[in-house]
Amino acid sequence: MNPRLSRSVTWVAALSFGVMSCAHAVEYKQVNATASTLSFTYNQFSSRVYGTFSRFEGALDFDTENPTAAHAALTIQLDSIDAGSSDANEELKKPAWFDTVHSPVATFESTAVKALGENRYSITGNLTLRGITHVVDVPVLLKAESGIGIFDGQLILKRSDFKIGEGEFADTVVSDDINIRFRMVAPAQ
Repeated sequence: MNPRLSRSVTWVAALSFGVMSCAHAVEYKQVNATASTLSFTYNQFSSRVYGTFSRFEGALDFDTENPTAAHAALTIQLDSIDAGSSDANEELKKPAWFDTVHSPVATFESTAVKALGENRYSITGNLTLRGITHVVDVPVLLKAESGIGIFDGQLILKRSDFKIGEGEFADTVVSDDINIRFRMVAPAQ
């Protein structure tokens, strides 16, 4: 074998091994709720309204080497809603909307995770609001930054599917489509 070719093959092999040894599995098991966010937007009278939930707990068991075995759960304290004004916040806690006295939490529990490539995943699970459960698919992008996993995702939820805003509020003053966005932050293990 040509000595120059031999050195080239050795160099390529060394580089390949070095790159492959750096591409190791990362596990994420704890959600940092303080660094995470959960927000929503909707239209009311043709204006965009932004809001957040300040109290929620996430549970995560995610291994980048075996994402199909992953599990994720989220519990949201619905009375922690902030829709931009105290009047709106109090209205949304009433029986026509979230009915936080009888249904204080919303929950999501994953049932399957599918890897889509390029750090994108589809997480399927059960979303329960007001005692009503629907299966939802949530597209998620995992960004790894300095030993931290950032799981960014969003989904559109139809409020009518969960009987949110019934009665006089069932009209189109408030859009039926609610865009839910989340950013869950978890340190690498």
